[in-house]
Amino acid sequence: MESISIESLQQIRYERPVPGVARIVMSRPVVRNAQGLRMTYELDAAFSAGVRDPEVKVIILAGDDPHFSAGHDLAETGEGSWPHVGVWADFEAGGAEGRFGIETEIYLDMCERWRALSKPTIAAVQGKCIGGGLMLAWVCDLILASDDALFRDPTIAMGVMGTEYFMHPWELGTRQAKEFLMLGEWLSAAEGHRLGMVNRVVARSELQSTALLVAQAIAGKPQFAVRAAKLAINHAQDQAGRSLALRHSFAMHQLTHAGNELLTGNSLVAQGIAASVAAKASKPRTDSD
Repeated sequence: MESISIESLQQIRYERPVPGVARIVMSRPVVRNAQGLRMTYELDAAFSAGVRDPEVKVIILAGDDPHFSAGHDLAETGEGSWPHVGVWADFEAGGAEGRFGIETEIYLDMCERWRALSKPTIAAVQGKCIGGGLMLAWVCDLILASDDALFRDPTIAMGVMGTEYFMHPWELGTRQAKEFLMLGEWLSAAEGHRLGMVNRVVARSELQSTALLVAQAIAGKPQFAVRAAKLAINHAQDQAGRSLALRHSFAMHQLTHAGNELLTGNSLVAQGIAASVAAKASKPRTDSD
């Protein structure tokens, strides 16, 4: 995949709706804005453009209707080509090594990149926000949600312990994060607001206009002070252990991928793991097991 410029965007729209504000819109509504390889690097290019533009003070992340994001696009391969904006390589190594390299860059490190942007970011979430879609919302400084928004992480049902960017306990609190993951049930916008994950809940028809109003209010503040506040709050979260916990959780994510492959030959498993374990347990262990 070639280096991506704003002019070459295919799955993202980069807009300047009002002075001081950039809006990045995920535009794959047919697949509910599922995030594949191209979208990931287009998002990165758009975020980078917003950061480099001195006229942009605040960046909004949105998704074309009907839903904010259905998560990762597991069917999209990227045709085996990579821009390599990070420091990891050997993506084609295969096995656990190749997957670790791929997911380090396109999920974990990319999300950390976006969280650390020098300008404030706002996620405007409507409809469904699932799995990898959570990661896209969670990197933003503020989350505004429509009153019909629903959040879910179904990864445990797929044999994985959670998304790669494991912000669950920091977004929801310890007990609620466990319930959210272990049950895999939908979390409403109202409940997300109660738990502190969502800043504001508004009518769906008012979501984008509210995001613009909030962005303009922030854009009108002294920008260095805004950026310094963002950095200080992020640093406080990291001093409380977030960044180290995130790396450990990512290792657990990779471990569950590898465990699924050992049991079933597939890194993502919705069914069949229990049957595989039972089959293993029912025969004597040998050196080939």
